Amino acid sequence: MTSLTVSGRVAQVLSSYLSDVFGVMGNGNVHFLDAAEKLGLRFSPVRHEGAAIAAADAYYRTSGRLAAGTTTYGPGYTNALTALAEAVQAQIPAVLVTGDAPSSGARPWDVDQAAIAAGLGAATFTVTREAAGSITRQAVEYALTKRTAVVIAIPYDLAALEAAEEELPEPSAPAVSDDVDGGLGQAARLLAGAKRPLILAGRGAHLAGAGPELRELADRLGALTAGTALALNLLQGEGYLGVAGGFGTDTAAGLMGEADVVLVAGASLTPFTMRFGHLLGPDSTVIQIDTALQPTNPRVDMFVSADVKSAAGRLLRILDGQASPEARLTEPRAEAWRAEARKRLADGPAHQAGSAETPDGRLDPRSLATALDAILPERRTVVQDGGHFMGWAPMYWRIPRPQDLVMVGTAYQTIGLGLASAVGAARAVEDGRTLVLASGDGGFLMGLPDLESLIGTASSAVVVIYNDAAYGAEIHQYGSQGLTEKPMLIPEVDFSGIARALGAKSAIIRSLADLASLQEWIDAGAKGTFVADCRITSSVRAPWMSEWMKAKQEAKAAVAG
Repeated sequence: MTSLTVSGRVAQVLSSYLSDVFGVMGNGNVHFLDAAEKLGLRFSPVRHEGAAIAAADAYYRTSGRLAAGTTTYGPGYTNALTALAEAVQAQIPAVLVTGDAPSSGARPWDVDQAAIAAGLGAATFTVTREAAGSITRQAVEYALTKRTAVVIAIPYDLAALEAAEEELPEPSAPAVSDDVDGGLGQAARLLAGAKRPLILAGRGAHLAGAGPELRELADRLGALTAGTALALNLLQGEGYLGVAGGFGTDTAAGLMGEADVVLVAGASLTPFTMRFGHLLGPDSTVIQIDTALQPTNPRVDMFVSADVKSAAGRLLRILDGQASPEARLTEPRAEAWRAEARKRLADGPAHQAGSAETPDGRLDPRSLATALDAILPERRTVVQDGGHFMGWAPMYWRIPRPQDLVMVGTAYQTIGLGLASAVGAARAVEDGRTLVLASGDGGFLMGLPDLESLIGTASSAVVVIYNDAAYGAEIHQYGSQGLTEKPMLIPEVDFSGIARALGAKSAIIRSLADLASLQEWIDAGAKGTFVADCRITSSVRAPWMSEWMKAKQEAKAAVAG
């Protein structure tokens, strides 16, 4: 084995798992980046360390492939912590390679980085000269197995020293067992006896590749289907109700609430998905299949810990075994439940279309979202930052596949990771799709340094800024209660001018007619980056926000009562 430094050994092992690295160079990681370049790893520079792990996170969400972020020690490391916490909370495998205090002892300016990471729920793997390769491999396998972010720390005094020779076997693909819990027999009986079955898929089902099996199972049962926002359109087809939770329609939610047996496949049933306890009816039987070791919501009646794809295939075989030969040769079961759903969805209200006029004369974000959906290229991957605006894309835009909606900030309740995440997603999109970033003005200002990174990375990107000159979520939550709005307001920023200065095409969008400039850019080939600075009103409250506020009021009243 060729002699390598400790940093080189880390890069060598990582190169067998990943091809892309995002980050900012500094004293603590300069030797790692040098080694990574020599090994052919693709480095995408970002301008703030907070973007390093966020870009790697979004790269994984978009492509399903691992990526690494890298920072120097100390302030470079601490700048990355919010994105690290988001990746941990969202259960995204990602690797942060960072410098650390010397192995001989901390310097006056060093902090306990491992303790900080532990507080966020991230494990730190500190490499040594003797075992730099095996420790790196252990870290990566931990990230992939546990679906979490990890930190690989390179002590400053070891970074450029020669690493010991190690014999490392090639990484093996994880085994997927088809031996799932016998409780699936009972689940199959419950589903077969259901009159109004529903299959609700989450990101776990998407990651497991269980879409085909779950769609076949739904057709076999005559079940309605739905997905969480992170599994949008995974089960699209006959009987599909759309997204479950606050981004869905009230008509679809009403149908979900009438299901008698609900199969939850790879979804954790967050309060947002469950509409704060109001999504499913009190008498429905809830079956959850997940790789977790125990139910993730008290509403679950029956739990099976298993790979969703294997479990769905097993359910199909059990149903085949339970049916008579004649039944297996006939058409799927009666479609009364689906027929009723089709009629109610057709007759019921869809999402509100928005208004041509608003009290302050600014754009209604709903009509803007509708108009943008008609203009944006159909082959699109959408990255969405956190904020009040975050429902408009999953509610109004066509999202081709689950991996084409990257929602960041929801797990850790952050804003400001959108631009950084767009860099990672843009690097992962390699099939001619256009990257579309949706951001609010507050979050965009937080991540502004990495607008330059996105412009330098993306071959085709549209940035939509919902610019209400405010922190919109706070305006609706607290301004509506009479609290002072002064800290909630942002002086209106000319993002279009900033974008042009950095080399992007741009326009201020004050009316739907102003979208003509975006249309012209798309018609000309959609090359490079276009920033649409959309001036929207604060007078429209998102329905998911109203639902959240109502739930908070109910909880407060319950405590007071």
